[in-house]
This record gives sequence, structure tokens and C-alpha cells, in this order.
Amino acid sequence: MNTVQRITGARVIIPTGIIPNGFVTWVDGTIVEVGDDITRSIVGECHQQYDAHGSYVAPGCIDMHVHGAAGHDFMEATPEAFDAVRLAHARHGTTSLLATLAVSPPDVIDTCITITDEGLSRGPGAQLLGLHLEGNYINPLMKGAQDPRYITAPQPDEYQALLRRTRCIRRWSAAPELPGALEFARYARLQDTLVALAHTCADYAQVRAAYDAGFTHATHFYNAMTSVHKEGIYKHEGTVEAVYLTDGITVEVIADGIHVPPSLLRLVYKLKGASRTALVTDAMCAAACDTHTSTTLFDPRTVVEDGVCKLADGSALAGSIATADVLIRTMVRAGIPLPDVMRMAADTPARILGIDDRKGTLSPGKDADIIVFDDDIRVSSVFIAGQPLFIS
Repeated sequence: MNTVQRITGARVIIPTGIIPNGFVTWVDGTIVEVGDDITRSIVGECHQQYDAHGSYVAPGCIDMHVHGAAGHDFMEATPEAFDAVRLAHARHGTTSLLATLAVSPPDVIDTCITITDEGLSRGPGAQLLGLHLEGNYINPLMKGAQDPRYITAPQPDEYQALLRRTRCIRRWSAAPELPGALEFARYARLQDTLVALAHTCADYAQVRAAYDAGFTHATHFYNAMTSVHKEGIYKHEGTVEAVYLTDGITVEVIADGIHVPPSLLRLVYKLKGASRTALVTDAMCAAACDTHTSTTLFDPRTVVEDGVCKLADGSALAGSIATADVLIRTMVRAGIPLPDVMRMAADTPARILGIDDRKGTLSPGKDADIIVFDDDIRVSSVFIAGQPLFIS
């Protein structure tokens, strides 16, 4: 028997605007109707109906770059850590994510591949879309908080073996100026892996060459990359300007208002637009914790101060403590229209990852990944594949 469920009395957010007093109907986890007049519904008996009481109803957020939450990090490489992170972020509006591994020893990468491929993370929470490797092929000059012990130039034997072994590495971030990086990108793209430039000093010519080789995305834009600067008496463009000038490169921003201040968030929106900008948390293990103390931190080199994670010596940011609702709230407060904010939180990541045929918008035929929140962007209900994670 098909199970019909419906949310009514909602301000339904779609890419082109907001449907007042709208409804969304789904059957067995797939959306079948979105509309503004329930009397015109073509669906028969509804088995479960939820009243949104005027709250916003939006597609679930898709986090392409997240390391941890609730005191856990994906690099713990245990099903229990994966489960804890997925559940913590789901409670704040993320319904799908890529588990991101910072620069890591090979055994951690191997174990995380096994957890993902064998479906060992089975608890409730955001759907695990695959892995994002943020390293180990990054520029040491732009390492930020990454562990320098494992940083290296691309190793063909290594990346070819990994990408032949598994399809779960959906995304790989690297510095395009490193020896062998362009060959790495060409190979990874042939394996249908999204290749992103990250932790880089690449100039305009290097970014253009990288784009031609398959680097089509920019990891935590503005962070761990250069901008316009002087060499001697002459000004030179940095990675940031090169990315702006390369239309085909999409970007992601850590929209916590700290990693990228609101004025620059508005600039990214103005120049790249909602269709080429994704919101990410880049959250580490202190996200979604009641307290943010050193005892919750996966990396003992780091501390939480001023609403972000930093290296204890103050030399670099080490990730955010943001969740999806924080990203939405920050962008709205920066003056960006809510429908465009939700495009950046859901639709654009889905398109970048090539899953927009089933996720990213509230549209018939797509997964019923749905979040409900009020005017203050406080998440009250989350549905993943049509099943309620929680309802309040």
C-alpha cells in the first residue's frame, strides 16, 4: 500500500519564490504535488497530514563539506562517529552530506571508504552521499590547520588505486599548482569525481589551466587561497580574482559570518550568483554541541574561540561550528532573499554533485527531503526520504 503524507499551511519555498499557504504531498518518500490550493489535489486519501502553522517549508540542505559535529569527526573512522555526525547535522536542517576527511593517513581513508561502501553507518540522520577528500594534495604554504605530516603532491599510484577501488569518493580537493595536479584532475574527472581547487596559491594562469584540466569548483572560497596582492611594486591577481573571472567554476562559502564576513558574502552572491554558489558548514566536531570546550575537540591542536575553531596558537582558522540553520540565518541577515539562500543551500549543491534529478528542490519526482523552520530560522521538523526525523 502506498503511504500518502502531506504538509499543509506552509510557506513553501521553491526556486522562483514562496508559495503562501501552500502544501507538499509525497508518496513513499517521493514528492508528488506542490501547490497553493489543496482543493485541486489529484492525490486521494492522505494517511498522515502535518500542519506547518505558517512556517516555511523548504528542501533539505545538502552539505558538500562537513567534518564533524556532536564531539565527533569523520576521521575517527568508525560507524558510530559517522552516525553521530549525520544525526547532529540533520537536527539542524541538513538532509544529505558528503563526509569530509582533512589531510589523513592512508589507513583512515581506507577505513572510511569501507564504512561508506559497505553501508556501516546505518543510524538515523542525514543521508551519506559519499566522501570528500580535502587533501592530501594541498600547498603547504596554504595548509591552514591541516596536518603537515601527510601533505604531498599528487601520487598517481595512490589516487588511481583509490578511484579504481571505489565510487564513493564523490569529491576531491587539491591545489592545482602542485606537480602532477593537472594529470590528477584529468584522471579524477574520468572517474566522475568532482575536482575542486583548495589550499592553494594558484594565480590566474594556473587557475585557467586547472579549469581546463577539470577543476570546476572552489573549496571554502576566500579561505586558504590568495587574493590580489603586491609582488615588489606590482599588483597581481590572486586565486579569488581568477575564480571570479572563470565563469565555469562554482564556489562554496562557509556562511557563518566569520570565515567570510557578510559584506563578502554579498559580493559572492552578486558576482557568482545563487546558481554557482553553495553554502557549506565546514563544521568540525564542536558543532551542534551544548558546550564548546577543549574536551570536545578531535584535534588537540585546536580551540574554540569567538564562534569558530582555531589553532591554539592563533595562526589559522580550523573549521566552523556552524550548522545548516546558521548558514541560512547568516545569509538572510546579510540581505539575500530567502528563496536564493535555499537555492544555495540545496539546489546548487545538488546540481554541482549531479544529483539534482532527485534532490535539491521541492518538485514532483524528487526525494521528500524536507525541513520546516520559522521566521528566526529555527528548525522545527525534518523529513528525510519522507520519513520524519523529528516533528515539533
